[in-house]
Amino acid sequence: MKTQTTRALAASLLLTAFGVGPVHAQNAAIVNGKPIPSAKVDEFVKSLTQQGRPDTPELRNAVRDELIARELFLQEADRRGLSRNAEVQRQLDAARQEILIRAVIRDQLTKNPITDAEIKAEYDKLAKGSGDKEYRARHILVAEEAEAKRILEQLRKGARFEELAKKSKDPGSAERGGDLDWNTPDTFVKPFAEAMVRLKKGETTDMPVKTDFGWHVIRLDDVREQAPPPLEQVGPQIKQELERRRIQTMQQEIRAKARIE
Repeated sequence: MKTQTTRALAASLLLTAFGVGPVHAQNAAIVNGKPIPSAKVDEFVKSLTQQGRPDTPELRNAVRDELIARELFLQEADRRGLSRNAEVQRQLDAARQEILIRAVIRDQLTKNPITDAEIKAEYDKLAKGSGDKEYRARHILVAEEAEAKRILEQLRKGARFEELAKKSKDPGSAERGGDLDWNTPDTFVKPFAEAMVRLKKGETTDMPVKTDFGWHVIRLDDVREQAPPPLEQVGPQIKQELERRRIQTMQQEIRAKARIE
């Protein structure tokens, strides 16, 4: 028993002699008497490893050096009396407020999380209420109004729109017989969109339509309800909006309970 006690005492003295006793073991460093806890290094390293950095002795040494540098700057700021500077105090107070506000929001959303069911219900409501339409139109774009009128006359006499569209100044759609594919009205300039949405399926404008690009002859081929984007694509945005509403509700509730003079 005495032998074990003697060995333990000797080991303790040896560790202390090399500066790694109980006090040092829990600290990564001591800067001018101010300890930097090893737990602070662990916390810093954890945040870096979550970003993909490997936990290595080199990383830990770099983190330790960074924390020492920060502590030295803090001590120097105190030595210069900067912690009592009015502008510094204002910035510290603003940072404290921001941190606490974020903490309250995070706590509220952790205790009252947005569920998948809520996201799906909001998605269904938005998809049902959108009411937007997509139009599939063709056009022939020319430089002069007279030329557009001649094209309209040819169409009335039975000429095929797709053939006449090869003369269009819009090379992209000309190669496809004037086809502009499916689009919502806001895709087009206002005069074009207004003329297009007045057409019924299969109709062609009875007069040329002028825009900054020239003169258009427009035919509407089809109309359909706009398909909503998939839930997987818009789910994160919906969740953010629901979280915003939840925090707004919380703000209204605590304001209603507050005494504001």
